[in-house]
Amino acid sequence: MARDGRIAWGALAAGIASVLALPIAIYLTRFSDAYELLHASVAIPVAGLLGVAAISLAARAQRRSPALLRTRAGVRGAMLARVLGVVGVCLAASALVALGVYGLLEYAGTR
Repeated sequence: MARDGRIAWGALAAGIASVLALPIAIYLTRFSDAYELLHASVAIPVAGLLGVAAISLAARAQRRSPALLRTRAGVRGAMLARVLGVVGVCLAASALVALGVYGLLEYAGTR
């Protein structure tokens, strides 16, 4: 039971990290002369993988511990972790599309 609680907390931490990965990477490029906004694209797979991990861990916590879901905090934590994971994956997908459009425009501009 305690292990399932740790899984739920891990899912929540992964969800929060997946949502914050891209904005933090973008924000940090403002303070460096060596890195440009395009270099923040390194955080796209990080955000996507953390989002998938959050969704997976939340599902595992819900499956393994029905007792965890009887508490209000357990239900909210598992739902919040899953929602944050989905948002993180959507942010990563959106950034990937933006990167693809940028690459296409750069390619078209050189022709």
